[in-house]
Amino acid sequence: MRSDDFAIVIPTIGRPSVHRLLAELDGQDGVKPAEIVVVDDRPDPHPALQFDTALPVTMLRSGGRGPAAARNAGWRGTRARWICFVDDDVLPHADWFEHLAEDLATADAEGAAGSQAVIEVPVTPGRRATDDEKRTQRLADARWITADMAYLRSALVDAGGFDDRFPRAYREDSDLALRITQRGGEIIQGRRRSTHPVAKATLMSSVRAQIGNRDNALMRRKHGRDWRAAVGEGRGRLPLHSATTAALACAVGALLGGRWRAARWAGAAWAALTAEFALRRFWAGPHSIAEAGRMTLTSALIPPVAVAHRLRGEWTFRTARRDPPLAVLLDRDDTIIVDGPYLNDPDGVRPMPGSVAALERLRDKGLLLGVVTNQSGVAKGLISREQLDAVNAKVDAELGPFHTWQVCVHDADDGCGCRKPAPGMVRAAAAALGVDPARCVMIGDTGGDVAAALSADADAVLVPTQRTLPHEVDEARARARVAPSLVDAVDLVLRDCR
Repeated sequence: MRSDDFAIVIPTIGRPSVHRLLAELDGQDGVKPAEIVVVDDRPDPHPALQFDTALPVTMLRSGGRGPAAARNAGWRGTRARWICFVDDDVLPHADWFEHLAEDLATADAEGAAGSQAVIEVPVTPGRRATDDEKRTQRLADARWITADMAYLRSALVDAGGFDDRFPRAYREDSDLALRITQRGGEIIQGRRRSTHPVAKATLMSSVRAQIGNRDNALMRRKHGRDWRAAVGEGRGRLPLHSATTAALACAVGALLGGRWRAARWAGAAWAALTAEFALRRFWAGPHSIAEAGRMTLTSALIPPVAVAHRLRGEWTFRTARRDPPLAVLLDRDDTIIVDGPYLNDPDGVRPMPGSVAALERLRDKGLLLGVVTNQSGVAKGLISREQLDAVNAKVDAELGPFHTWQVCVHDADDGCGCRKPAPGMVRAAAAALGVDPARCVMIGDTGGDVAAALSADADAVLVPTQRTLPHEVDEARARARVAPSLVDAVDLVLRDCR
């Protein structure tokens, strides 16, 4: 395994543990990676993180959108063939680099798409683990835990990376691994080991953890009713939480309506279910008075909180039948800037109405942006390549930054494969962004924009102008979508991201 074969991606929120992690890696022998990408996911990353290390560290920012989005920013920011994701609070064991190289070589030999480390969670000797400690200790037996997981970059591209609709460190790893294995990829167990610390608990930790039921709703929408079995889990307790919450609601409703007998029966059912839940949790942990108090209080709160989060998730992801777009590709003239025939002067760049704010909304959502534009004026001799570059630089300064620019300078009769309506530039933009063309949306003002996108298996939105031909609008309505303005087209794209 050569150093340029793999890179390490570490998402962080600036915890001190990231310094400990890098110090541990810095002191190890073995083949070092070509790059370690540390992604700062703090919403306002000030002061900037500084690392005293000889390792090849690159810093990126992801805007506080969660570990899934941070990991996506990290792996798309490097071109290594293997990407090893390591959480900022794990501690790799001795010889981790050596064992990582062996694991990746084994994965290559077996044609696997991923390699999972052995995760160890420390236990407190001499007593049973608390309910909160058990939640962390389950990571040691979990399938596909991304605290220390390596994937082929090609597998990440094929699957579309992590789904950043999962905003917490929960389910985003199972979702990605499930999509990779459903596409025929294999994830094998490696030899390298990392220790995952037990999170510090508070009285309401178990109640706050119920927000994960929102993410469970997304898993069910994406992978069907049997998703728990597919990721190696049991049925879960939500049906009993639902029954407990329904009993509580019936008891309260009956009391308000003066139906005392019904209230007594419903209240008894709620008390019995709550007591069973509390006793089950208490019996499995330390038998102390303090723990008994915590289990009693939180066992009463958890069912309604869990059900509320699940209902919120079901509503939020009610239309989540397919994976959302990852990138938006934009035509230049009459889409993001006002068209000036064969524009050769940067001072003539004028953004289309609402385009600056619309593009910023896409960036805030974490979507990758690219410009895909025909510029035949170069082939016609009406504009020089230098003038074109200066205009594009001004566009980038006014409306950017864009993650990729794809420019065709050929004329219509040159027979190239890049000029729209050919799909060459759309495919090239997807490749440059590290996404499947099917996860791209092309926004433009001509039938050529729509045809190029559809030929590359991308989605398309036509934003007609006075120069858009009527039959182009009709064809776009039949095969893609039509929006009256760029702002409306962005609304459509963001609706797909829910």
